[in-house]
Parts: sequence; C-alpha cells; structure tokens
Amino acid sequence: MNFTAPPADDSVQVITETEEATYLLGRQLGEILVPGAVLALIGDLGAGKTRLVQAIAVALDVPLEMVNSPTFTLVQEYPGRIPLRHCDTYRLRDPDEFQDLGLDELLSIDGIALIEWADRVAHLLPRDLLRVEIRILSETTREFQITATGKTSRLMLENLKRQIHV
Repeated sequence: MNFTAPPADDSVQVITETEEATYLLGRQLGEILVPGAVLALIGDLGAGKTRLVQAIAVALDVPLEMVNSPTFTLVQEYPGRIPLRHCDTYRLRDPDEFQDLGLDELLSIDGIALIEWADRVAHLLPRDLLRVEIRILSETTREFQITATGKTSRLMLENLKRQIHV
C-alpha cells in the first residue's frame, strides 16, 4: 500500500495494489472506528466497497461469512464488538426512501454505520463522518480518498494515519 497525506489535515489518500491490501486497509479502518461513527462509501460498481466493509466487520469481531452486500435487503446489521449497520442505497428509487429505513436506528450512537453509495443520500447524513471515496485505477489497484468532516471523524482519521504511518 502507498499512503500519502495531502496538505489538508482532514484527508488521507491510500493506494492499494491488491485485494489483500484493500482488505488490510479495511481492517485498519475497523480498528479506529468508535460508536456513532458513520462511513460514507462512494465508488463505482466493482470498486471494492463491499470488500472494504467485510474487512471492517472482521476488525469488529464479526465473522466474515456473515457479511454480504445488502443490495436487496438494503440494511444488514451485524453483532460485534460494536454493533455494525451496513446499508446499500444503490437500489433506492428516491433518496427520501433512505429515511424510511429507520435513520435513528441506522445512525444510532451505539453502533457504526457503513453506507454504500452514500453520495445518493448525502443530504440525510450527519455532518461529522468519514467520507471514503474509492476510484478504480486498474483491475486490482484502488485509490482511497478518506476525508474527515467533523471533530470525531478527524480524531478517527488521525488514529488511522498513525496506524498506516502517514
């Protein structure tokens, strides 16, 4: 993995060249998340959003075989060290349908919310979150731009930077 810290303190760029490196990044993300954290995952189909979620879940003591894409169920909840709620908004016909999923529970301060296709519902998300934008560079190479948007997410990002030695 290649890590660079852009000039802004609230962002880090990570380039992974293998699926294993993407998985490692997900594990590191999972280790720095705190109850109430929201991760807004943004990227094209096949970018690795679900793979990243699987690694985050494993870091939170959720068995890997339990974690799959909630594309058709929209929300999956996994028990772990911290309750994990995984939402996929890809199939929503209207962004306001997101509110019908039970935002209070999804974004509860006792758990962690991972939201795929978060750009579709950005206006409904909390202001303080970690925005994870994934860009496909090649068949196996991905660029992750991880941005903190508030006080709590900045603390988590600083912990992530220490873990990946940026």
